[in-house]
Amino acid sequence: MGFLVHGSSGPIALFRRRLFPGHNSLARGSDRFEALLLKLVILAAVLAIPVAAAVGSANHGRQLAAAATDAAGRHATTAYLLKAAPVRIVDSESVGTDDSATEAVWTDTRGARHTGGVFATPGSPAGSPVPIWIDARGDQTAAPRTASTAVFDSVLVGLWLWFAVVAALVLLHRAVRLVLDRQRSAAWERAWAVYRRSGSWP
Repeated sequence: MGFLVHGSSGPIALFRRRLFPGHNSLARGSDRFEALLLKLVILAAVLAIPVAAAVGSANHGRQLAAAATDAAGRHATTAYLLKAAPVRIVDSESVGTDDSATEAVWTDTRGARHTGGVFATPGSPAGSPVPIWIDARGDQTAAPRTASTAVFDSVLVGLWLWFAVVAALVLLHRAVRLVLDRQRSAAWERAWAVYRRSGSWP
């Protein structure tokens, strides 16, 4: 196993020969061109790292600004169920949850009373508290984005950008290599044809 990895026929040795074919007397011009392209692909993938990091950093700044805006315009409060949260019977032996909202009441920061549907634990009795978020008008809204969410989203954006660049580079290299392999195969066929016609073929 170690010989396959580290020996002259292992994948590491094969990759090294593809990357540096200049010392091989049998290397063709297409081999050297492929090696140059492979070096450029690796270099571009490395250079894409700081670019992806910069894009992720810029996205982080935008996400933090959006999170600050969300936090300024949204408030946490508690709604109280006006009736019991429903439970849906799946069959005679099992119970499933109902995806519908349950009517509840809450008070906004100005003391105004609001009613609407909230998602509560199935089977919760009337009067049960349910934490919700409301906007400046007192209407129910989604929870604001947080700093940790901004970090996660920004890292994800940077990684996806880098993966997209690397995938494009790999596809480019494979496409060029496919063309070169076809040209090399055609060249071998022509060489064998000439060899046969020369009378040296048994």
